[in-house]
Amino acid sequence: MGGLASIGVPGLIIILVIVLIIFGPKKLPEIGGAVGKTFSEFKRSTKGLMDDDDEEVVRKETVEDKELKKSDKL
Repeated sequence: MGGLASIGVPGLIIILVIVLIIFGPKKLPEIGGAVGKTFSEFKRSTKGLMDDDDEEVVRKETVEDKELKKSDKL
């Protein structure tokens, strides 16, 4: 039950052969390009989410620092 990571090289070759049989050699570059664009968009989106999380942590730390400074002045 390792998921997608446990497919291995033989499994990838079988998948590639099946895709080649279904779509033919002329459609393969188009499919590859579409898959590549999809992966790059996914990567860009997840990077954006991670950046948003980092900004939120920095904002929380800044607010906590300001609150600590106010309490020290009192």
